[in-house]
Amino acid sequence: MPFEEEGGGTEVIPPSFEYVAPKTIPEAVSLLEKFGQNSKILAGGQSLIPVMKLRLASPTHLIDINRIDGLTYIKEGDGFLKIGALTRVSEIESSDLIKKKYFLLHDAAKEIADPTVRNLGTVGGNISHADPANDLPATMLASDAILVATGPKGQRTINAKDFFLDTFTTALTHEEILTEIRLPAYTPGTGSAYLKLEKRVGDFAIVGVAVQISLDKNGKVLRSGIGLTSVGPTAVKSTRAEEQLVGKKLTDETISRAAALASEDSNPTSDLRGPADYKKKMVRVLTTRALKKAYVRIVGGGEREE
Repeated sequence: MPFEEEGGGTEVIPPSFEYVAPKTIPEAVSLLEKFGQNSKILAGGQSLIPVMKLRLASPTHLIDINRIDGLTYIKEGDGFLKIGALTRVSEIESSDLIKKKYFLLHDAAKEIADPTVRNLGTVGGNISHADPANDLPATMLASDAILVATGPKGQRTINAKDFFLDTFTTALTHEEILTEIRLPAYTPGTGSAYLKLEKRVGDFAIVGVAVQISLDKNGKVLRSGIGLTSVGPTAVKSTRAEEQLVGKKLTDETISRAAALASEDSNPTSDLRGPADYKKKMVRVLTTRALKKAYVRIVGGGEREE
């Protein structure tokens, strides 16, 4: 069915488009192939609809996947936490499983916009939109997530570090849909945290830092993950900071060095949210705090708060 423009205020009215609502993933993929580059997937719509209203995107066809069954779930299995792409952000925020084990996801989910956006916005949409100011991409990098894409040739998996190519650009082909997010299942000795600096509650991040660490029985770092929000053309994985921590105990010195490397790895630009130098300093501050918070959550037996 076509949606036509109404008179006046064209800057906030999207151009006309055709709306289709497939009921299966193969049908949705087929429609993407049929309509080509001028078609867009509609999930939560919290990112797509605003840019359409501003005419920054003008798809001729919207393919609404909300009627497809089987894309909304949060479960553990096969060594992973598995999240269906249509799972709402509010479901991550309220999930007892997420609250108990996956602190990083819960921290990030509750920081996203406001309750209305979280009730409608989807995990898959937030990630596949690839806005460097979105909160979930950095958590994917910090946790070494695996993203499952479904297309004409079936499913394929993409490591999070290879998924975000540029601003609003991912490794998904146009005919593919992000259908599942897989995070390594929680293991004892793992702690994580997401911290965000914003002008007002609900704003996009000035800077955000996602951290996940695992310690061995001697208190040395087995694995570390650090993802950064709003300080580059994509979410940034601070590989140097991660590598610096492995094999060491989390002392003030090792944390300070990792935070400095994370700051060096960031590449922010000056804008209305602040100058680039300020943002780099805030990366260092928030990385320090996030690492300490993640550590406290480990030694505190999984308590969420310091």
